[in-house]
Amino acid sequence: MARPPASSRFGLRGSIAFRLAVGYGLLLAASMATLSAIVYFGTVGVFEHSIDNKIMAVETHLADAWVRDGRAGLVREIDAQLHDLIDTDTEVVGLVDVKGHLLAGNLGRWYGELPAAGDLAFGQMERSGTPVSVRLIATRLDDGSRLVVGRDLIELDAIRSVVERALLVSGAVSILLAFFGAQIFRSRLEARIGRIRRTTARIAAGELSSRIVVMGNDEFARLADDINRMLDRIEALMEGVRHVSNSIAHDLRTPLSRVRSRLDRALQASADPHALVADARLAIEDIDSVISLFDKLLQIAALESGVRAGTFEKLDLAAIAHDMTELYEAAAEEQGVALRFAGTPTTIRGDRDLLASALASLIDNAIKYGRTGGRVDVEVATVDGAPALTVRDYGQGVPLEDMDKLTRRFYRVDQSRHLPGNGLGLSIVTAITQLHDGTLALRRLEPGFEASMVFPRA
Repeated sequence: MARPPASSRFGLRGSIAFRLAVGYGLLLAASMATLSAIVYFGTVGVFEHSIDNKIMAVETHLADAWVRDGRAGLVREIDAQLHDLIDTDTEVVGLVDVKGHLLAGNLGRWYGELPAAGDLAFGQMERSGTPVSVRLIATRLDDGSRLVVGRDLIELDAIRSVVERALLVSGAVSILLAFFGAQIFRSRLEARIGRIRRTTARIAAGELSSRIVVMGNDEFARLADDINRMLDRIEALMEGVRHVSNSIAHDLRTPLSRVRSRLDRALQASADPHALVADARLAIEDIDSVISLFDKLLQIAALESGVRAGTFEKLDLAAIAHDMTELYEAAAEEQGVALRFAGTPTTIRGDRDLLASALASLIDNAIKYGRTGGRVDVEVATVDGAPALTVRDYGQGVPLEDMDKLTRRFYRVDQSRHLPGNGLGLSIVTAITQLHDGTLALRRLEPGFEASMVFPRA
């Protein structure tokens, strides 16, 4: 059963762009709410605190007058306080006897009970026939009367109203800006993601060469670059698979065709028995070459899986190179090639058999493709502090256009296709080198060719 398209499986709530936009809006709203609270309490709160300080200062001054001059002195001070032209339009002062009658001051009709003595409180009183909000404190005097000192809050209410309206307007504007900002943020995010999704859709449809356009240097650009590198690797692997498939088909066709031809001759009644035996032996050789081909492919797969890395031990690379040089001396002499070794004891961690196999492949190639009557050098040295095993010949070399293809499976240079082989030697050497965390460096010489396996220090 086919999977439904992503657009039908993921709704708006499943969109990371939507969630990020909502989060952005909520964060901005929370920031504005916090800022509004700071502004509100930084203005209205400071003004309220200033009013309280003025009330307490007047109350202290009048209480001192009571202590110093009694009721008569207090009445004079109240009258002076209300006529000193300083805040006289907002001050509220009154001297009230035990029965609640106003003895002095401008305290108007009070709604409800006066606050308890010593407490600053909010209340409502009538002033010029209009109820107004006031902030006041009551102090009980020795004779039972009460001194009431306060201020009306008309100015404070006006300031509070202005601040609240300003915050309300700014809050509404902020919400609109947050909404439109979130929409812009979401649309830009979806546009960037959309370009990636459209590219992946084309790749899924078979356009493996499609790549994401990298714009800018932000996280999405780096992600696009990473995806493009991944796609390059996938395309190279797919190309390698196609190349390997074609090469296997080509390499199998020839020996299998020969086997079929020989079996066909063997079925003829007039076949010579001696010829039958010869054909059977040749057929076995062809089948062995096919088996050898698959063995090498399996060896590469096993090496790339890293299954033998756990058997590594400390080895003398120079000793392995010396032994393999001695082993191939006879074969080199038959080809008229002088095989030479140079090197000092060098320790690495690795698998002796695999390293010997890789070196054997390099020496065999050097003898095969080197110049008759020339020489092949096998050298163990240190390159930039790293152990290196180098095989160098002075033959016809490799064309420049073929250098970056030499390690591909089944790849063979045109000028060597007439020689025995299947193009897997350097692929195996590369796999063995990489298993040892090393690198295979190939270099053209004038004339000749050089292959170096460079390993990490033990």
